[in-house]
Amino acid sequence: MSSTDGTGATSDVARRRRRRGNTLLLILGVGFLIFAGAAGALYYALQPVTLRIAVGPAGSDDHKVVQAAAEAFASESRTVRLSVITTDGAVEALGLLGARKAQLAVGRADLDMPADAQTVVTLRKNFVVLWSPSGLAGKSSRRKPAAKIKEIADLAGHRVGVIGRTPANVALLRVILSACGVEADKVAVTQFGTDQLEQLASDKTLDAFMTVGPLDSKITSQAIAATARARGEPKFLAIDASEAIALKDPRYESEEIPPSVFNANPAWPDDKVETVSVSHLIVAQRALSETTVAAFFRQLFAVRQVIARRVPGVAHIAKPDTDKDAELPVHRGAAAVIDGTERTFLDRYGDYFWFALLLLSGIGSVGAWLRHYLNRDERDENTGHRNRILAMVSGVRTAETNQQLLAMQREVDDIIGETLECYDDGAIEEEELAAFGLVLDLFNHAIIERRATLQADAPEPVRGAAAGRGFTSPR
Repeated sequence: MSSTDGTGATSDVARRRRRRGNTLLLILGVGFLIFAGAAGALYYALQPVTLRIAVGPAGSDDHKVVQAAAEAFASESRTVRLSVITTDGAVEALGLLGARKAQLAVGRADLDMPADAQTVVTLRKNFVVLWSPSGLAGKSSRRKPAAKIKEIADLAGHRVGVIGRTPANVALLRVILSACGVEADKVAVTQFGTDQLEQLASDKTLDAFMTVGPLDSKITSQAIAATARARGEPKFLAIDASEAIALKDPRYESEEIPPSVFNANPAWPDDKVETVSVSHLIVAQRALSETTVAAFFRQLFAVRQVIARRVPGVAHIAKPDTDKDAELPVHRGAAAVIDGTERTFLDRYGDYFWFALLLLSGIGSVGAWLRHYLNRDERDENTGHRNRILAMVSGVRTAETNQQLLAMQREVDDIIGETLECYDDGAIEEEELAAFGLVLDLFNHAIIERRATLQADAPEPVRGAAAGRGFTSPR
């Protein structure tokens, strides 16, 4: 029971106020932490993701396209940004991907890929173009010169000039020769840089030429034109075993070179020519987020026209084949966009929302328990007050004077004040206040009955002067 003197009551009130202040500070602190965490998470989620992409060499078509894509991403405030890492070539770029120093890399499909690499985008498709010179006609000759090499089988014992320094081109030529029944060791190969086309054309030791690039490649067209001027009309060699090559090695595809694609008059070639192609790919680490890859894929195709304007003639961005039997599987993020199975925001984060709701519910339960725990003294005090009032009911029934009843009423008045303050502070619930009201009703009835009894037993003059005052429940 609380002390009835002023000092004791003041002490109890001060103690409750301090506890209420501490509770409020604790709730504010927890609320601030939750708000700060949510704000930090939102800020992090809205930040653009920067992906490191390795590509090379500098100045190559691949490097130009990737650089243009990075600039387009940055200028349009996309959710994905690109940080370009320039390498000496595709082999080094793929090595950086395998070493996890880059999340994306550009490489040719027939190169050795890292174990965890997966396709995101086909950057361009390179066609193998093989041709032999027909020779220049003499001044007095009326006959049209004919090429010594009319098909790939005729290459045995001859020399082929291959444009491009990459060993991958020579390896691809050996694959083609073997598939066409020619022993690769019987064909000599000389490689030329893309800036050595005139030397290629004037080299009389070469009996055939080979390029690997897009059909609209200026390098291929210029090489064919240069050899035509120096060595005569080109005879294009068909790779009749292209389908067999693609069947045995999924890294290659069977393709056809359409007529007149390199020149209209005269038509180079004059008819469609069977060949094989190999793709240049943007590949990603398998562990890279599905959401991030899907966003990159969508953004790249959204700026494809911008890239084509910035880098004319080299932008051949296409969707990869999602066939499950492909040599290099497509990353799940890109496949989801292509197949239309991309998960929605709720699909991706629904579990997190449910977890957040459960977490908030748990925090609410913990808060309620903490509040209940911190207010335990007030509840115990309220129970003591009820018990004290019940004990006073017996005292009321045996009171001899109205002064005794008045003293007990004053004590109950103090108890009511403290109880209502605890209720306002949330220390006690309505159910506890209702139980307190029942006890007050009992005390009130006892006061009324005892006053009536005292008045009935008192002499007549005293009875009028000692009319007691009733007590009304706070409810």
